[in-house]
Amino acid sequence: MQTNFNALQLGDPTIARADEIIRRCVHCGLCTATCPTYVLTGDERDSPRGRIYLMKQMFESREVTASTVHHIDRCLSCLGCMTACPSGVDYMHLVDLARVRIEQRAHRGTKQRATRWLLSRVLPNPRRFRFMLVLGWFMKPFRNLFAKMGFRRIAAALNLVPRGALKMKVLKPKSALNPDAPQAKRVALMLGCVQEVLAPQINIAAIRLLKRHGVDVVIVKDEACCGALVHHLGREEEARDFARRNIDAWTAVMRERLLDAVIVTAGGCGTMLKDYGNLLARDRGYAERAAYVSGLARDITEFLDDIGLNPPVMWTGLKLAYHSACSLQHGQRLDELPRALLEQAGYTLVDIPEGHLCCGSAGSYNILEPELSGELRERKLRNIDRIKPDVIVTGNIGCMAQLQGGTEVPFVHTVELLDWATGGPCPPSLIKMKDSAHPIEALVEMARMSAKEREFAD
Repeated sequence: MQTNFNALQLGDPTIARADEIIRRCVHCGLCTATCPTYVLTGDERDSPRGRIYLMKQMFESREVTASTVHHIDRCLSCLGCMTACPSGVDYMHLVDLARVRIEQRAHRGTKQRATRWLLSRVLPNPRRFRFMLVLGWFMKPFRNLFAKMGFRRIAAALNLVPRGALKMKVLKPKSALNPDAPQAKRVALMLGCVQEVLAPQINIAAIRLLKRHGVDVVIVKDEACCGALVHHLGREEEARDFARRNIDAWTAVMRERLLDAVIVTAGGCGTMLKDYGNLLARDRGYAERAAYVSGLARDITEFLDDIGLNPPVMWTGLKLAYHSACSLQHGQRLDELPRALLEQAGYTLVDIPEGHLCCGSAGSYNILEPELSGELRERKLRNIDRIKPDVIVTGNIGCMAQLQGGTEVPFVHTVELLDWATGGPCPPSLIKMKDSAHPIEALVEMARMSAKEREFAD
């Protein structure tokens, strides 16, 4: 695509980078079929190709129009367009640059500014997030009233509050070391700010699974949010602050002994960690260490594939619908690997129709753009219902929070099933199944018996 930046503009590193990315786009249109918002609206401005043109106009004219803000805000950053693009357009970093420009110069309404500020303060902080969940549980019965009053984003947030918000247990994972294996691999496990509150059992399962494979797992006390949530809100400096804090925390741990990896169990966090090198590329104090940490960041399925997954000790024959999170299949190009590990562990996988399309979660998108997010959610749930799975599995907490309230089929994380298959306990969401007529009930009972037998044998 032809651009019209002058020499003065190209002296700005942001403009120079945008120019480099935009010029790679040949307007072929192959990205449109993979763009969830374009599939829903049919509006060219809601496609990657159309948004690139809007961003080009914004950077050239230095004017941030209401139309540009509207259509860039509606982008999920699912990155499906990058998987489909034959020209290698780096849309991820281009839309990040645009969001920063919009955050700096756009004139948003009071309610929208307040919502975005609140999200940036609550979601990255587990204590505040836990408090807001409890508050949301009490307010949830009034969500329709909030919607009628025009507070649609508050209503959307209340709709996402899980049913058991008041009963959520605070589980604090601890480091798991293997003193009898001095040459064991050593990893830091990133807990994740939202996942730590909504589903702490995922991290517990990950620790059990890694320890069973002879890996030392370190929980880093001073770890912070990965920065993805504020980064997608255009608050770039806040994202850099989170990244610096994490780099400092992991570097401190490595003074004693180097880490073999920083393990992530949330796809969105993994995509962000792997981009630290780019995020802090111009930070003289952190650029080198940021690039090193990016190289250490590994989704847990990558790491398990490297060291070799233990053979399963129990075969359930469960029929799984594997929901490939956008952050994994597009952001990290990890689509087939998690599937292969689950099949290796003895599970039967079935493909979800339109599996390349986003479920509508996308960080805080389901709160900021509730209408489009809701349509994508219902579309995904209909496609899952078509294949009638026993269990739905995914590798990202955001997708779980988005979808599990709309179906009676239990939702589990990839790690929970791998842990169960190789000797761990049955995932809590499967134990909670009450319908004795459901085939899972018998499988769960068999798993309980086999676990007791193993315990007795030990």
